[in-house]
Amino acid sequence: MADGGAQVRNKDGIAAALGVLKQQFGERFQTGQAICEQHGHTTTWIENQMPDGVVFARSTAEVAQIVKVCAAHQVPVIAFGTGTSLEGHVNAPLGGISIDLSQMDKVLEVNAGDLDCRVQPGVTREALNTHLRDQGLFFPIDPGANASIGGMTATRASGTNAVRYGTMKDNVINVEAVMADGSIIRTARRAKKTSAGYDLTRLMVGSEGTLGIITEITLRLQGIPEAMSAARCSFPSVEAAAKTVMAVIQYGVPVARIELLDSAMVGAVNAYSKLDLPVSPMLLLEFHGSDAGVAEQAETFGMLAEEQGAMGYTATKTLEERNKLWQARHDAYWAMMTIRPGCDAVASDVCVPISRLAEALTLAEAKAAEMRVVAPTVSHAGDGNFHATVLVNMADADEVTRAKGFISWLNDMAIGMEGTCTGEHGIGQGKRPYLERELGPETLAVMGLIKKALDPANIMNPGKILSQ
Repeated sequence: MADGGAQVRNKDGIAAALGVLKQQFGERFQTGQAICEQHGHTTTWIENQMPDGVVFARSTAEVAQIVKVCAAHQVPVIAFGTGTSLEGHVNAPLGGISIDLSQMDKVLEVNAGDLDCRVQPGVTREALNTHLRDQGLFFPIDPGANASIGGMTATRASGTNAVRYGTMKDNVINVEAVMADGSIIRTARRAKKTSAGYDLTRLMVGSEGTLGIITEITLRLQGIPEAMSAARCSFPSVEAAAKTVMAVIQYGVPVARIELLDSAMVGAVNAYSKLDLPVSPMLLLEFHGSDAGVAEQAETFGMLAEEQGAMGYTATKTLEERNKLWQARHDAYWAMMTIRPGCDAVASDVCVPISRLAEALTLAEAKAAEMRVVAPTVSHAGDGNFHATVLVNMADADEVTRAKGFISWLNDMAIGMEGTCTGEHGIGQGKRPYLERELGPETLAVMGLIKKALDPANIMNPGKILSQ
């Protein structure tokens, strides 16, 4: 790597680091093409840029050891969890070493009385909730994929429960991280609040591996609610459904989840999950609380939905019916693939103020039709976040151009509404062109100063968030 982090592949440094790591880690260090490709980006149309080697780490000390080798030879180092990120976060544009954290998968400590736990980064959200269930606790952040907690922390993930429980930034108490020189820091203690110095926890959450590698996370937990109820209802238009969401939020109904599916998505979900939902825009909801509280929430929502012409409002407390509805929602990605078999799905991710959601969804629907793009939409509507996933025939150059044009328009539209080009996927490589438009060059310059101060040789996941 050249001085100041210029984007130059350091062939000699990489060769030297490969030799050292092979000697130190033996069979846990791999350089085969197949495994290196698996550790590059594979989930959307962003080009796969594979690392030169993959090390399977088992402890914080080993991560620090690997980073020190890479720092000594000025070799890029990229953290890898489950590989479910969507914006090229795990690519290695300059080659280098991928540190696979999947074997660091222990729940280290659960403090039930304090509603928190400490985990290694390779623990997946499903494994964590399985571990917690017997103690009457759960971790609420649910991005859909069975992502690792480390990856969710690094990308500031969100998901269906964010409207009530917040995002990763609201649910991480502290992290342990290995910095670019191999030093190990912990960003805070376990207290629920602190005014002690700079908020390094929030700096690391969402840093996408560009400032350090997260090796432990202390998380806030929730008690499993006494009662849960799922509900669904259909609407004459996406606009009417979105206006209902705005009314629910403004009225203060504490919904746990409120998801909006457009007609195309509902049709796909019916076909894939063998359901018979009315093929029109639909809201899926979940209410948490006491029996009386859940009943009151459901009744209030029904009243607000009726004002926007809602049809077929149904609520259920039975676990089987609840799971069936939410499993169908989580299978939406696979369901939409059935709309255009053989095509690739490119998931977009924007977020706008709640008051602009109806307008944004209506404009996106019209723009997709105008550009002849198939883009079924699902929205974490309670916080203004939505995904218009473009189904693209990659063999059709004109269609690819139109699809890229639509996604570019979508990002610009959200930014123009004082929203963001990414509500939960992160910047990585794919969203990088929009970051300056959203935040301005002065803000990016400050980010660059932080990056240079903490990683002067630019070895930590280079080419992500910032261009250098």
